[in-house]
Amino acid sequence: MSQNTRSLLQTSSLVVMTLMSIAIGLYAYGFQLRFTGDPSFHMRFDELIVPSTMHVIGGGTVLLIGGLQFFAAIRRNYPALHRWLGRIYLSFAIIGGIGGLILAPVSDGGLVAHYGFGTLAVLWLFSSIRAYTAIRGGNVQAHQEWMMRNYAMAFGAVTLRIYLGLFGANGIPFEESYPVTAWISWVPNLILVEWYLSLKRERRASVGRTVEGSPAFQN
Repeated sequence: MSQNTRSLLQTSSLVVMTLMSIAIGLYAYGFQLRFTGDPSFHMRFDELIVPSTMHVIGGGTVLLIGGLQFFAAIRRNYPALHRWLGRIYLSFAIIGGIGGLILAPVSDGGLVAHYGFGTLAVLWLFSSIRAYTAIRGGNVQAHQEWMMRNYAMAFGAVTLRIYLGLFGANGIPFEESYPVTAWISWVPNLILVEWYLSLKRERRASVGRTVEGSPAFQN
């Protein structure tokens, strides 16, 4: 695959993911304002109003702005905007993660779903902290890698709805599909990111070996 084709594919994928994230982020805000969502879900969320609000608004905000952080043109041309969006992103990721961790033990789907969402919340909080400490320490590469992992898990809010829709379309009851979705909504996303990062490391190592073996380097 040529460099131009790879770049076009990456940009197209990022645009699609960003638009999908914004759509679910807007849905989350609509849910909080009672414009969207099933009334039965509103009743359940009202039983734990504080962590529910933290989770919905925190996750919704992350989805609204998260994809924008990965566009190189924004980072390059508007560095101040990138930094401020990053501060907002990580602040609301912490808020949403804490809310999600509190809600995980009372989620639908039994123990399998409880552990799925609980593990997601813990890893989401962990990756937020690692991303912050990396950039504070001046390690841009590590910061970018942890932010990719963090966003991949946040994108689980999008893939969760895709999987639930697919299960429902195939006649699989919500009670059966939800425990599975609690895991597959984010674990494959994270695996895909790790695979992508490993490819990038291999390319950097290959370029390094090429440079070291060039006559100019040897001279």
